[in-house]
Amino acid sequence: MLDLLRKSFFAGLGAVVVTADKVRDATRKLVEEGKLSTDEAEKLTEDLVKSGQRQWDEFQSSLKKWSESADIARMKDLQDLQARVELLEQRIKLLEDTHRVELEEARRCCQPAAS
Repeated sequence: MLDLLRKSFFAGLGAVVVTADKVRDATRKLVEEGKLSTDEAEKLTEDLVKSGQRQWDEFQSSLKKWSESADIARMKDLQDLQARVELLEQRIKLLEDTHRVELEEARRCCQPAAS
């Protein structure tokens, strides 16, 4: 799940960079065609890039809030649980082995003498 989020993050980051480049290219063409002045193109580019960055920041913030509130175990939590399970398994095995030895001793002790 985290890998998917990481890939989405980097894909989005790439989209922001590509979008900023596309906006610059588009406004440059509008200047070349005489439809915008250089100052207007720079302001438009800046406004669009800022807007895109703001939206990206909002997306990241929403994603962070979601990931914090989602019921997703962190790798450390899983590793801690795995260690606890292994410890419990060892303790159970020791108890079972001890119990088995005690039962065998009790059987030997209580068996009637051979005739």
